Amino acid sequence: MRNPLLNDLTPAQFLRRHWQKKPLLARASLPQFAPLVTRRDLQDMAGSADTESRLIVRKGGRWQVSHGPFSKRDFAKLPARNWTLLVQGVNHVLPEASSLLAQFAFIPYARLDDLMVSYAPPGGGVGAHFDSYDVFLLQGEGRRRWQISGQRDLALVPDAPLKILSRFRASKGWTLAAGDLLYLPPRCAHDGVALDECITYSIGFRAPSAQDLCSRFLDFLQDRLDAPELYTDPQLKPTRHPAEINSQLTQSLLRLLDGARWNRDDLLRFIGEDLSAPKDHVVYAAPQRALSLTGFAKGVGKQGLRLAPQSILLYDNTAFYINGEHWTVPARARPRMRQFADRRLLPPAAAPAAGMDVLYAWYRAGYAVF
Repeated sequence: MRNPLLNDLTPAQFLRRHWQKKPLLARASLPQFAPLVTRRDLQDMAGSADTESRLIVRKGGRWQVSHGPFSKRDFAKLPARNWTLLVQGVNHVLPEASSLLAQFAFIPYARLDDLMVSYAPPGGGVGAHFDSYDVFLLQGEGRRRWQISGQRDLALVPDAPLKILSRFRASKGWTLAAGDLLYLPPRCAHDGVALDECITYSIGFRAPSAQDLCSRFLDFLQDRLDAPELYTDPQLKPTRHPAEINSQLTQSLLRLLDGARWNRDDLLRFIGEDLSAPKDHVVYAAPQRALSLTGFAKGVGKQGLRLAPQSILLYDNTAFYINGEHWTVPARARPRMRQFADRRLLPPAAAPAAGMDVLYAWYRAGYAVF
C-alpha cells in the first residue's frame, strides 16, 4: 500500500530504492501532524536528569556545547539567534510519541534508537556533519533549510567540540515546513539551519559497529564463564632460563584458555539481550503499591496492558527479550505475547493465561503498565 509518509512509495519500494542508498524528500508526509512538544516542554525535559540534553551555540565560526540538566537561568542567558537545544529519548518520557514512531514500524524495532527533538531560533543548527546511522527528519513548527552533499571527503574540523565537516560542499537544498520529511542514509553529509523558530523531530536508527558489538559480547561471555580450574605444574623441572615462556607452560595455559567456548545459543541470547538493552540513564518506575497476581490478572482483563514508553520488547523463535533481560514463555502463550511486542499494546481480555506470571513480573518491574 502506498504511504504518504514516504512520498507515496510503499515501504517495500522505499527500502529497495532509498534505505541506506540515497535521500528522500517527502513533502507534506504528515500534513495533520499535531506537534508533540513546545519549546517550554523541551526546556522542562532538559531540566531533568532522566533525559539526555545538549545546548549548542554558534558564535561566528566557533561552537560551544554544554550538557544538561539545564536550569531556567541557563536558557535566560542564551542569545536571540544561533543556538539549538537537543533532547534525546523523548519517546521515553512522552507516551504520545509512540503514535509517531508507529509510523515507522515497517522497520524492525531492534534498529530503532530513539526520538530526538530539537528547538532552534533563527540561525540555529549543529553545523555541517554526517551521521553513521539512518535518520528521518520530520519538521514540526517553523521552517528549516537543509542542504546535503554526496561528497566522500568526510574530514572533520580538528579540536572542535562537535563533529563538524571541514569542507562541506552542498549539492542540493530544500526548505522544510511543518509536516515535511527528509530521510538521510548513513554518511550523507548534511547541514540544517533554522529560518525561524522551529522544532524538528529526528527518528534515528542505530547501527552498532563490529568493534562495539564484539566488545559487548566478550563482556556477556565474562558473566557466563564457568572455569574454576587452576593452572598446575606438578611435573615442573629445574630451568636454566627463568625468563623463557617454555612450551610446557604455553601448552598448559592454552588448555585453560581453550575452556572459553560459546555456541549458537549463546550468540542468539546475546543478540536478543543486547538489542533490547536500554541506555544507561533509563530508569523504570515500579508501581508504588503493586497489585497481587490475581488483582493484576483482573486489571489486565478489564483495562489491557501497554509497554512503558522506555521499554524495548523483542523476540526470536524461542525467547523474549525485554530491556536487556531474557525470558522464556510457554509455547501456547507466545502468539499473544508476540502481538504484544509488535503492537506494544495488549487489548483487554487478550492476555494469555499461560503467560500471566511473566506479564505480572514485567508489571512489577515497571516495564508494562495498565
